[in-house]
Amino acid sequence: MTVIAFERTRIAGAWSAAELNTLVGALAGAREWDTGITENGDAQLYLLGPRPDQACELCVSRIGGRYILEDGAGRLLFEHRSLPLVAMHARTALRITRWSLVARMVVVWCTIRDVVHDRIEPLLGESEELLAHLTPQLAAFV
Repeated sequence: MTVIAFERTRIAGAWSAAELNTLVGALAGAREWDTGITENGDAQLYLLGPRPDQACELCVSRIGGRYILEDGAGRLLFEHRSLPLVAMHARTALRITRWSLVARMVVVWCTIRDVVHDRIEPLLGESEELLAHLTPQLAAFV
């Protein structure tokens, strides 16, 4: 008996193991991910944010022969026929979102320092001055 190996047809809504390895490998060290399908049955991979909300941060869809990278708001970031190229752009987009968080933290820190320097330190300086003027009079009562 002769066995003929036919090429497996890929289910439209499923990622192949090679595709998943490419995407997950590019996003190594990232948060959790999940797969899904579009309304038309095309494959999607979602990079999820931290718990408990786990909002979608990045989404990679395979529509026809093209891979489409979108951010969590649904804005198109990149699209191409090469999955490794799309995965590289996804890694870059993930780094950008991390740096934006760091930038926000730096802005908050600078704002707090500015408020302390401009608002609170003058009040403390005035109270020291007032205490220096009142100390001789208070010493006379003791």
